[in-house]
Amino acid sequence: MTSAELILAIVTLQRAGELLISSYNTRKLTARGAVEVGSRHYPLIVAVHAGWLISLWVLGRGQPVNTIALLVYLALQGLRFWVMWTLGARWTTRIVVLPGQSLVSAGPYRFLSHPNYAVVAGEIAVLPLALGLPLLAAVFTVLNAAVIAIRIAAENRALAASRETVVRGAR
Repeated sequence: MTSAELILAIVTLQRAGELLISSYNTRKLTARGAVEVGSRHYPLIVAVHAGWLISLWVLGRGQPVNTIALLVYLALQGLRFWVMWTLGARWTTRIVVLPGQSLVSAGPYRFLSHPNYAVVAGEIAVLPLALGLPLLAAVFTVLNAAVIAIRIAAENRALAASRETVVRGAR
């Protein structure tokens, strides 16, 4: 097994584990009355991320590893875990809103409205660079930016509606 294959195997397992956590959290949230919004674009996000990972396996498995880019990617993982830890049971890969709940404003959310998307944008650019694939980094950065723009608009609408509910409930 090459170093690149080991890295890709770890990333693949991490992503699979995150999908399990997301599914569990989504089921728990919906059992508490949460609703999913903006689900029409979700298959696009899945397609971009799956295409990215598959492309990395196809083109990067035998590539030498750029240690500096890999260290940047690992730093991004620290930020990813910080986001997940901060959201706790509210972290999902979908937009799931629990009516009446206030927005999270702790952790990285003190600094950015959507820190997870910033981390993902970094990951999509940096991991291909760690495997010497700058064109792949550029292509998937553009694709990810397009789907994340759709995603953020949908999420902002959902969060604005949720804030409205919280404000009305406080009156």
